[in-house]
Amino acid sequence: MGPLAGITVIEFAGLGPAPFCGMMLSDLGAEVIRVDRADDRRPRAKDVLSRGRRSIAVNLKSDAGRDVVLRLCADADAIIEGFRPGVMERLGLGPDVLLAANPKLVYGRMTGWGQDGPLAKAAGHDPNYIALTGALHAIGRSGEKPVLPLNLIGDFGGGGMLLAFGVVSALLSASRTGAGQVVDAAMVDGAATLMALIYGLNATGVHRDERGANFLDGAAHFNDVYETADGKFISIASLEKPFYDQLIGLLGLDPAESAGHMDRRNWARLKALFTQTFKQKTRDDWCALLEGTDVCFAPVLSLAEAPLHPHMAARGTFQTHDGMMQPSPSPRFSRTEAAISGPSRDPGADTIEILVNAGLKLSEIDALISAGAVRRHTDPSTEGAPA
Repeated sequence: MGPLAGITVIEFAGLGPAPFCGMMLSDLGAEVIRVDRADDRRPRAKDVLSRGRRSIAVNLKSDAGRDVVLRLCADADAIIEGFRPGVMERLGLGPDVLLAANPKLVYGRMTGWGQDGPLAKAAGHDPNYIALTGALHAIGRSGEKPVLPLNLIGDFGGGGMLLAFGVVSALLSASRTGAGQVVDAAMVDGAATLMALIYGLNATGVHRDERGANFLDGAAHFNDVYETADGKFISIASLEKPFYDQLIGLLGLDPAESAGHMDRRNWARLKALFTQTFKQKTRDDWCALLEGTDVCFAPVLSLAEAPLHPHMAARGTFQTHDGMMQPSPSPRFSRTEAAISGPSRDPGADTIEILVNAGLKLSEIDALISAGAVRRHTDPSTEGAPA
């Protein structure tokens, strides 16, 4: 019953950002059908990014298999794919073909470099894409090499989430105009967009174009991570003066000695003072003293600890679903509540059900299976189970 209820999306199976987009759309209520390769037999039970979708396994290189997908796309509101430029066109499933059959279709494309440009057809991964935007250069300690921020900036923030935003925006346009369109979501573009604030600060001289020299990258003593007496860590982000003054008071430090917190000349000295101070108590001790105040504090939690934190537990930010702890859908809606609509399904687990819903007779489905155009899951007990 999420806000996208009634929307049908065809997802061409891929890796990383495109499945993340499919997960987000499904969590928000869209009916997402994943088109897996006919020869893909990898189990998906523990793949959180695959949750909430039904799966049909199709041989896209066969004419009959391609016709099946064309039939599904003709009735869909959107498709999402994460192949290199030109792959869908070679399969006979490019935008020209699908939009001709379904003019309202939103055709979402997820790539690293984009659909055009000198690097468009080159291979790449998250570090490469964020490296080209300045984001990777900006993350790390002074005098040290850049630090990889997992694959959160390129694959997911600048990739899958940007594609989801683009698809929903294009769906709104299609609902008003009756015309679909292609959404070219590139991780280099999305990562660059995420850097908008930093580029703005750099233009004004507030941010220096070097690592570990700025108030947002850990150079400032009031915005950093500190080790505690038990070898754990806490985070401090007391940027504004009222928050900083409260922190100084709670730490029992001399206000005169700690004054001028925005003066870069004081950062190294005060960083040493904070480092020494925070090592005097355990992480739990600092939580007892600082958590819930306006000093902008939080303990640094592991993956195992995060779901157990009282705030996270109270909001249900994580949930156990299908035997796994995983993030709950977000954002939240007051009327059309988002929800995980089902477990992660293996490739082909719903082939027959999807084809029946598309209007095919069982005899037609049997013929497609016999011809190798589609495949049903090898475990009959999962076939047709609700998603």
